[in-house]
Amino acid sequence: MTNLLTRTLVLAVSAAASVTTLTAPASAAAVAPPASATTVADAAPTSAWKPRPEQYPATVTQQDLAIRTSDGTVLRGNLMRPVDAAGRPVTRRLPVVVTITAYNKNVQSQAGGLLGTDPSYLVKRGYLHLTVDARGTGSSDGTWCAFCSREDRDFGVIMTWAAQQPWSDGRTAMNGPSYMGISQLFAAADRPKGLRAIFPQVPGADVYRDVVASGGALDIGFIPLWIGLVNGTSIIPPALTATDPGTGLGTLVTHLAGNGLFSTNLLLSAFTGGEPAYDGAFYTQRSPLQVASRITVPTFFVAGQYDLFQRGTPLLYENLQRRGVPTRMIVGPWDHLQGSSGAEVGDAGYGSIEELQLRWFDHYVKGLPGQRLDEIAGLSSYEQGSGRWVRGTAWMPSTLTPRTFRLSGSATTAGTPGGLTAGTPRSGSTTVPTIPVQGLCTRSANQWTAGILRQALPDLPCFTNNTFNDNLGPVFETAPLKADVVVHGPLNARLYTSSPAGDGMLSVTVSDVAPDGTVSRLTGGWQVLSHRALDRSRSRYVGTTLVQPYHPFTRAAQAPLAAGQVAPVDVEVFPTRARIARGHRLRVSVQGFDVPHLLPTLGSLLPALVPMTVLTGPEHPSSLSFGTP
Repeated sequence: MTNLLTRTLVLAVSAAASVTTLTAPASAAAVAPPASATTVADAAPTSAWKPRPEQYPATVTQQDLAIRTSDGTVLRGNLMRPVDAAGRPVTRRLPVVVTITAYNKNVQSQAGGLLGTDPSYLVKRGYLHLTVDARGTGSSDGTWCAFCSREDRDFGVIMTWAAQQPWSDGRTAMNGPSYMGISQLFAAADRPKGLRAIFPQVPGADVYRDVVASGGALDIGFIPLWIGLVNGTSIIPPALTATDPGTGLGTLVTHLAGNGLFSTNLLLSAFTGGEPAYDGAFYTQRSPLQVASRITVPTFFVAGQYDLFQRGTPLLYENLQRRGVPTRMIVGPWDHLQGSSGAEVGDAGYGSIEELQLRWFDHYVKGLPGQRLDEIAGLSSYEQGSGRWVRGTAWMPSTLTPRTFRLSGSATTAGTPGGLTAGTPRSGSTTVPTIPVQGLCTRSANQWTAGILRQALPDLPCFTNNTFNDNLGPVFETAPLKADVVVHGPLNARLYTSSPAGDGMLSVTVSDVAPDGTVSRLTGGWQVLSHRALDRSRSRYVGTTLVQPYHPFTRAAQAPLAAGQVAPVDVEVFPTRARIARGHRLRVSVQGFDVPHLLPTLGSLLPALVPMTVLTGPEHPSSLSFGTP
């Protein structure tokens, strides 16, 4: 029973898992990725690079080392060391790779690859690995506060402490997915002495828009699960309870009282329309994008096209790449669990994720020659539709050109589709029903439960064919394409909308319809009507065409529609790379819910049940716009 409970927690936790600049030695100098010209290939160039063999046959772990922060709170970490052929722990100073987690390091140690790479891979090749429980979690003292300013300061403290220990040679690095990836970014922004490189998998950037309230509606799929998991793993009695019962039980009581109060207040306030339902200082503090400009250490990102942070991770890569920080990013067809494990990263053509981390750290941390990082493209992105890998440097290259398809005519639910045309659209009026099961049987449902549904129901047809869900609302589609259409980056769906209730949510899905009728969901976006105010200075354009709208999502900017008012509503559709082949159709579906992903706040729930109307034609040019290479 204990083992079953542990494995269940591990699977659940893995879903949530979701410096003063140093002068590098010549052998660790920044390595430029290949030229920025975008290329398409099925595999990376053949490389002479091979991973180093193991130096040591085994490892040993010392538990619950105490790390005291500036306010006196004691955090605790497990240190993994290499063991030599004689069975003796290696005591010479070595570089330290650090992972900071909120999911209880002792439970996490049972997760295998689900929470990132096995640390023993690096340790057996001459590194130390330190896994630390964040404040208020696992065996660490204090109250968890989900990336509050105090917790963010802890990350830099931990890295400084690791560099100064007698078993450390002063050089440090970081790795891990999701929460562990976000903690790397805050730590790097603090610029602790000794930090040489980081390797964040599927980290968020702008937590409000990325995941908490995409489009202004509240996430009810992942966020409650995540908060519950952090709290659930925090009330497992700390390992030190057996050796120091007083300290262990005191830590447990603190977690029970403080963490539960913080989490309960946050969820209730958001759902009832309090301040956490709106963007503001709370989310700014917790968004790595706000501190990304302070990151100067080499950074290797892993992102997923069906990940919780599908939107955010590329923005972080872009920030660093634009400033000349040595950085790489691999974007694969992965949900959050897949991106967290990194098990399929080898499909990009550069070797396994363990080998990539070794290669990255050997170059930037140890300064070992021969890592041939110039062979790894700055950006390697999987192309939906063709199944190929696209290689280049810029996430949104200046060579992109805008492409717009206009919604045309009227569509009926489970009936005649409307048109989608590059020419002149026909006028029409389409009712958008609001059915609270829309989205339930889709790839979106798996994405916004972090990949758990795919783990439980791997063969569910809805994950690969969106036909069932598309019958729950109107769709607009092109005629069979006469040439391939390539989508690169974010998209904008501008829909001229009215609602007798004054509010509601537009849920937009962009799909590829094959000649046999199979509907492959490429990506999606969501927008609450009352949050349609557009900040043009922070929105993104290809040429003069809007492709990524930026909405303030503040209480002050919120404006329900007046009776009879028709307004253009820009829906941010999350970024992707896709090729819709000649003979296929490009489809846009419009619905009013995306369950179990999003739910309106309590005060907006009744208006969300009222059908909306989308208008098309020359006077109401509803459209889908994006950049294409």
